[in-house]
Amino acid sequence: MIKGLAITPPVIGRISIGKLVQKDNKWLPEKDDSFTLTTQVQNRDGWLLHPLHQPLVDQASNGKIRAIPVRLLFNSSELNLRAEYSAFDRSNGRPLCVGNGETARRSSKEGLEEVTCAGPDRCPFGQSTGCKLYGRLNVQVDGQQDALGTFIFRTTGYNSVRTLAARLKYFEAVSGGLTHYLPLLLRLRAKTTTQSYRTPV
Repeated sequence: MIKGLAITPPVIGRISIGKLVQKDNKWLPEKDDSFTLTTQVQNRDGWLLHPLHQPLVDQASNGKIRAIPVRLLFNSSELNLRAEYSAFDRSNGRPLCVGNGETARRSSKEGLEEVTCAGPDRCPFGQSTGCKLYGRLNVQVDGQQDALGTFIFRTTGYNSVRTLAARLKYFEAVSGGLTHYLPLLLRLRAKTTTQSYRTPV
């Protein structure tokens, strides 16, 4: 096997909250208040909807997907949810530096080097490149045809990653390490904070 090759579950679709919109010749993320299931294919108008999206919309009371019935592919929380600090090259989308809060692998002119990772707030390189927390949750959606394929939910929200990590650990503990067999719901909940000026996020 190739050294350093990241083995990840096969992805057959995406779960997103929002979309990219073009403003002043820039593509910026625009949040939504419901889930969207898409394929891995996009055209000029954006990502193509997955066939499982419409049945979930039809089941929703107000036409907005706020909960998705899911199952986990693995019993281990670390295999289902991967989270790290990541800085990307904005021109090509490739990772420049990926760390876990202790060590990081950084791309430089000399190649890939291992450096200490202090997190985005305390790292000059991270502050200059826009390093942030990047979480990826792989789940299987009820009704999918591929037995080993997964839908990926990506988030850069600290609260989202922390909540998902905590819930996965709790489920792992109460099920005796058999979370793969639990029928779960990926649920979207509104929250207000002082930073959001009491508007739901």
